[in-house]
Amino acid sequence: MRIKFTTAYRYILFIYFVMSIAITHAQHTEVSNIDTLAEHTHIIHEVVVTGQYAAISNANAVQKIKVIDRKAIDAMSAQNLRDVLANELNIRLSQDDILGSSLSFQGISGENVKILIDGVPVIGRQNGNIDLSQINLNNVEHIEIVEGPMSVNYGTNALAGTINLITKKQQRSLVETNLSSYYESIGTYNLNIKLGVHKNKHTISVTGCRNFFDGWSNSDKFSLDFKPHIADSTRFQQWKPREQYQGAIQYSYKTGNTTIHYKCDYFNEKIINRGLPNLPYNETAFDDYYYTTRIDNALFINSLLHQNKVLNFQIAYNAYNRTKNTYYNDLTTLVKTLSANDGDQDTSKFHSVNSRATYATCKADTKVNYEAGYDINIEDATGVRIKDNKKQIGDYACFVSMEYTPTQLLTIRPGVRYAYNTSYTAPIIPSVNVRYKLFNNLILRSSYSKGFRSPSLKELYFYFVDINHNIKGNEELKAEYSDNYALSAVYSKNKAHFNYKVDVAAYYNYILNLITLAQTTGAEYSYINIGKYKTKGVQLNGEVGTKNIRWSIGMAYMGTYNALSETQNITSFSYSPELHSSLFYELKKYEMTIALFYKYTGRLPGYATDANNNTQQTFIAAYHTADISLSKLLFQKRVNISFGCKNLFDVKNVTAYAAGGVHTSADANVPMSCGRLYFIKMDLNFKK
Repeated sequence: MRIKFTTAYRYILFIYFVMSIAITHAQHTEVSNIDTLAEHTHIIHEVVVTGQYAAISNANAVQKIKVIDRKAIDAMSAQNLRDVLANELNIRLSQDDILGSSLSFQGISGENVKILIDGVPVIGRQNGNIDLSQINLNNVEHIEIVEGPMSVNYGTNALAGTINLITKKQQRSLVETNLSSYYESIGTYNLNIKLGVHKNKHTISVTGCRNFFDGWSNSDKFSLDFKPHIADSTRFQQWKPREQYQGAIQYSYKTGNTTIHYKCDYFNEKIINRGLPNLPYNETAFDDYYYTTRIDNALFINSLLHQNKVLNFQIAYNAYNRTKNTYYNDLTTLVKTLSANDGDQDTSKFHSVNSRATYATCKADTKVNYEAGYDINIEDATGVRIKDNKKQIGDYACFVSMEYTPTQLLTIRPGVRYAYNTSYTAPIIPSVNVRYKLFNNLILRSSYSKGFRSPSLKELYFYFVDINHNIKGNEELKAEYSDNYALSAVYSKNKAHFNYKVDVAAYYNYILNLITLAQTTGAEYSYINIGKYKTKGVQLNGEVGTKNIRWSIGMAYMGTYNALSETQNITSFSYSPELHSSLFYELKKYEMTIALFYKYTGRLPGYATDANNNTQQTFIAAYHTADISLSKLLFQKRVNISFGCKNLFDVKNVTAYAAGGVHTSADANVPMSCGRLYFIKMDLNFKK
């Protein structure tokens, strides 16, 4: 690995400078009352909002919701959503050299997973997936993960699950300042700054960050070897260099029982794909540049009306722009010219308007509560690879659900969603959730949900025909829809200084009208509804906590359907195991925390047909990952320094057979990680 002393030296100076400020400030500023409050040993229940009538304790939610709080995010030193989800059960990550990180959830591809930020859908899917490494966690307070369809509440793409990132909106202090720097030994340099002001009924915050990664290849070694290389011999890198800038402003106004919140986020990313020098003289090369821009605006109004009635309203405008430029680069004169091939240049633009409102009752002493709302999504796409260069799709939906609580132990919530879509016939979506408190500490949950995924603008109207491609969209596509059955049981026990929890769950997904890119006639490819797909699985989780230690362990066993079993003599399902564990140990006397994360991702088998229509088995090999970190608070908790090692087992490329992505060849390996790396992170926090 190359170590660049110039940049590293700057970071050493930066850390020294910030720590000097912290020492000086600590000597002249007294600790706030909040920092000196005695710690409570009782358990504070996590509050969730995804799919709920109002903010509610996680234990009382009808759905099974996993919460990842800020403390866990910081313990991982997670920089983006990919870093967090890498440690979760039932979630598998994959990496494309250009399109970035994507996921599968309960064995279902990421295009069926709804990703939200404060309830607003994230747009800009490439090849059906959101690049998880583009979603930064700088201002995220916690993450809520719902397994199984949430289509009644959130419509399309919420077929496999929903991931909702909740940002921090309020603060108690008059002024809060946070400065964070992060460095990885593979060439990652991140810097983030935030300033928040709270006065009377107003809260405003401004955030800015720069994330830089200088690229990585398997040949990179972590060493102090500065021997010169042959010119341009290292310009091609497996993991492409990328640079990200993000800025955000948030404003909240609270009066009585009403809160008005506005936020505007700006994101800009550049990825450089430097090509290998062209033979025979190695004097020229083709370089690709990918530019991504996101602008997200959202206005939220939340009001608690009389007699425990809740009104929530949001309206959002999101813009996404992605541009690809290919240059012919003369490596002797360093002159770049745009490639003359039309297929080498492309710009895609997506715009989305989302409006959503709900009206709900949330009385604790009544047998019936209900929620009614509407959800409007209008999205358009512009680009040379879109039919007629521009298309628009509108989805107008209303939904209603009711919580019936005949006794304090039983809650039944049926719901239904009806939508009108301008491009396809949307199905009616029903669901029913049941929560039953069997004993004092045992909660049972069961559910049936219908899920659906609407055809995307690309699947409907894509048009890409040149000398190498012949891909056309299909305006006759139908929506995918699924049936999901889930059952879970949670037993928890809390004592003065000791608590534990056991969680067991099972699920079954059955998907029809699966949308797939397939060869239709001759050399032409198009998107079609074909066949069916099924997944099923079980998982078991346990958690033990004391005053200083929290340990969790979980196991999952997932089966995915082999469609070829309908015509070939092969098994109907292929199964894969997973194992996850985490350990937090707090040395409160020394204000230190040690965190360890481990995950085993089992062998993923499957079946496919080769060019001769012969059935062959495919697989992605098993692998282990583990991270360890140590955090230390300094200067009356104003400075937090974390350092550690990620990917202890040095996983890089995972052995695979008959595997390949859009920009990766079907060879014997798939990229998974950049190998073992070391990191250091420092947070500086001031409050007045």
